[in-house]
Amino acid sequence: MGVREKVAARVVGRERELDLLLAAVAAGRDVLLEGPPGTSKSTILAAITAEWDVPLVFVEGNADLTPTRLVGHHSPARVLREDYSADTFVPGPLLDAMRSGGFLYVEEFNRAPEDTLNTLLTAMAERRIAVPRVGTVEAMPSFRVVATMNPYDTIGTTRLSTSVSDRLCRLAVGYQDAAAERAIVAVRTDLEQPQLIADAVALTRATREHEAIRQGSSVRGAIDLALVVDRLARLRGDTDPYADLVLDGMLLALSGRIHLDEVVEATPENVLRSIWESYFVLDPARAEPG
Repeated sequence: MGVREKVAARVVGRERELDLLLAAVAAGRDVLLEGPPGTSKSTILAAITAEWDVPLVFVEGNADLTPTRLVGHHSPARVLREDYSADTFVPGPLLDAMRSGGFLYVEEFNRAPEDTLNTLLTAMAERRIAVPRVGTVEAMPSFRVVATMNPYDTIGTTRLSTSVSDRLCRLAVGYQDAAAERAIVAVRTDLEQPQLIADAVALTRATREHEAIRQGSSVRGAIDLALVVDRLARLRGDTDPYADLVLDGMLLALSGRIHLDEVVEATPENVLRSIWESYFVLDPARAEPG
């Protein structure tokens, strides 16, 4: 079995995205994965690095990710005792990934400060970086930078400069279709309840299409919804109708995952209730557990 088949065995669906990402990293390219949360980006990367037997070095892009945090720093305590040297240097995630030939996975890439992105740009362009009082660190051949960003999230983000975007291949990763998401929920929950899984996926997908919601829930919401409803049914026995259990599960699992449009005055709970009513009231047959 080849690498492609082994990686695909770890991921539900995503054949096209997997082929494109594998082609890019095999060609020695750095990649920007652009898509909402919960679309299997980290799962695919973890599967690829596991098959390549290289580390996946995670770093979160935010205002605190300074060049020093990314590259590394000299230990103040050791510097006081020993003065500056290569031995007093504590490497950051960039140097760890370069030295080990791993993938540096930068989540929320467009939240990192500009000077940090410029430091990363040097490493991507030259495959080496000069560290004061340490020397030049050369990247192993398998070193890659894989960044992610959420196109729906604009608060606290910055527009990538052309010099940065010109160094990255870009792969748009959207939500999978309903069948794939049902398969994901079935695998992640281990529930043998096809109707509950189908309802959880359908209701979660409906949050992505509601006019009041700017960004809906990923399939992670459907996973939690299915698990919560299953546990609620065990706790309450036959005291509550199935549809009522689903409503309570929705409010718990999805209310924190949806982001309403700024002009909407309703609460997340009100919007979710309207989705629930449209789903169960307009088709009463769905209100009975399968």
